[in-house]
Amino acid sequence: MLRLEKLTKTYKTGDQALKQVDLEVPQGQVLALIGPSGAGKSTLIRCINRLVEPTGGAAWLGGVNLTALGQRALRRERRRMGMIFQEYALVERLTVMENVLSGRLGYVGFWRSFLRRFPQSDVDEAYRLLDRVGLLHMADKRADELSGGQRQRVGICRALIQNPALLLVDEPTASLDPKTSRQIMRLIVELCRERDLAAIINIHDVALAQMFVMRVIGLELGRIVFDGAPDALTPDVLTQIYGEEDWEATIQTVEEEEEEAGTA
Repeated sequence: MLRLEKLTKTYKTGDQALKQVDLEVPQGQVLALIGPSGAGKSTLIRCINRLVEPTGGAAWLGGVNLTALGQRALRRERRRMGMIFQEYALVERLTVMENVLSGRLGYVGFWRSFLRRFPQSDVDEAYRLLDRVGLLHMADKRADELSGGQRQRVGICRALIQNPALLLVDEPTASLDPKTSRQIMRLIVELCRERDLAAIINIHDVALAQMFVMRVIGLELGRIVFDGAPDALTPDVLTQIYGEEDWEATIQTVEEEEEEAGTA
């Protein structure tokens, strides 16, 4: 469903953030991108929707070559790619409902969006999404009154109201405490499963990736160095991706947390 062919990003400094990345993500699959800082995880996600312009290769969504589109066509295709940001990217003076409905701006005309006059079907869907993530009672609160976990849930709703074919998630738990991080990861995976939605999640926390996703991609210096199931992330593989560390302790922590989740 998503196919990357030799995707490359070279900055003006000559630094190569991505080096001919080949990747296929089928419909309904949720995968995690892991790797050290500077490995190219955020760049990969942002090259797909062209928030960062790739310098080579191609990104295909269905039968559309995203890298070949002009700006008008790209705006239309971006409606099919929901984005969830690390820092939430909410408009804090607007209400929860208004922030969620901003995900429909690509579908309504200028004046309707300017006047915030959205179709009733969009409003109804926003209410359904807020109910699904447990925030229906906060629909009229301003975004700056919310906790970090609540803000991320609003960001999830805003992405899903686009009715996307692909979800791009950039460090969704980096600003959250461990318990809330697990809740948010679980929610994203459950929503993708309910909608048969593909997702790429850029995440630093290896344990969270192992707990929740079905496939892990390891990046190192702009190249894919691992592509497999979470349980294949052995200490040797993690050392290859990140360098020397006591990875046995990390794996043990994951197993303990999974057992605790199963008995909760």
